[in-house]
Amino acid sequence: MIDPVLLRDHPAVIKASQEARGDSPALVDEALEADGIRRSAISEFERLRAEQNAFGKRVAQAAPDEKKALVAEVQQLAARVKEANQTATDAAARFDEIVRGIGNVIIDGVPAGGEDDFVTLREVGEIPTFDFPARDHLEIGEILDAIDMSRGAKVSGARFYYLKGIGARLEIALMNMALDRALAAGFVPLITPTLVKPEIMQGTGFLGAHSDEVYYLPKEDLYLTGTSEVALAGYHSDEIIDVEKGALRYAGWSTCYRSEAGSHGKDTRGIIRVHQFNKLEMFCYIMPAEAEAEHERLLALQEEMLQSLGLSYRVIDTAAGDLGSSAARKFDVEAWVPTQNAYRELTSTSNCTTFQARRLDTRYRTESGKTAPVATLNGTLATTRWIVAILETHQLADGSVRVPEALRPYLGGLEVLEPVASR
Repeated sequence: MIDPVLLRDHPAVIKASQEARGDSPALVDEALEADGIRRSAISEFERLRAEQNAFGKRVAQAAPDEKKALVAEVQQLAARVKEANQTATDAAARFDEIVRGIGNVIIDGVPAGGEDDFVTLREVGEIPTFDFPARDHLEIGEILDAIDMSRGAKVSGARFYYLKGIGARLEIALMNMALDRALAAGFVPLITPTLVKPEIMQGTGFLGAHSDEVYYLPKEDLYLTGTSEVALAGYHSDEIIDVEKGALRYAGWSTCYRSEAGSHGKDTRGIIRVHQFNKLEMFCYIMPAEAEAEHERLLALQEEMLQSLGLSYRVIDTAAGDLGSSAARKFDVEAWVPTQNAYRELTSTSNCTTFQARRLDTRYRTESGKTAPVATLNGTLATTRWIVAILETHQLADGSVRVPEALRPYLGGLEVLEPVASR
């Protein structure tokens, strides 16, 4: 959640952020009012408790005959303290409920607006052209006997698939290549749980406006994660960690699940928008003052990965209304998909500042000895969707695909993916 001190001292900053996101600035006024009620209730409770303690000392020092006369007063005061405590608890819960509806305060320079209001920061690489009719990734995948959508639908329903043969090998190669790069950059690998408790899902900000995209198992009261970011953010929840000597960096490898609610009719062909996929996610815990520099570092790692795979792409500064509640800034990296004649998102990286850490109570100890929330960041280094751009970008006239040189060591030196006779 947002910093309550920032809320009290600079509400206009938060209101401006809300407006840029297209969210209600009136929530800020509601939160301020609730915060005032909460603080007043806490003060009254503490005053009465101090009075109760003082009265207790008086009773202890009273003569036996006086104590009997004070019993009724003791009981009345105890009841008032109990009532004040409940009032303070309720006021705190109300404040928490309101303030959780306010998105993270955006960083200066983030463009205002919605999905189409992004700013293009750069375009890298030449747009691929072909002297033959280009095939889309699914047609290529079927020629290679690498993608089987029909059997995926037969077994699990729409938007499920099998990666088969070289398709399975290609994904494993991508993930291993990404893992090697993450290791070289100082990330500790983790294979994460894909089922998490509600408080962890809530803490990362995934149960807000897009909660209908999350799979939920009511019997177990657990959520299936759409990214290992959730489990990685929860890894140090309720802990005081040491980030003053350097960031804690993790690379989470997991299967991810998304219901894709509201996406009916969008990208129904192939493996662009599916319910299950694999992903290697970078996640960082860092000193808040170093978060923006770390964000650029994550973006550089992503760009290096795409460049090594020979993919043309652009980097966009995502508009505030398309950030999601936890991100203060997000860069999307979109690869060119030839048959769609468009850039499509392959990866993103988000600076969540202290928003998630406040909700999950992940702190570091300051020089004064007090604790303060850390900053968290995340960014994807490889995922199943990358196969789409690789197959389409590097396709050849006969349906074969040239393997990017950097990926060849992960495929046993294979240089070309060859068509497979149909079975």
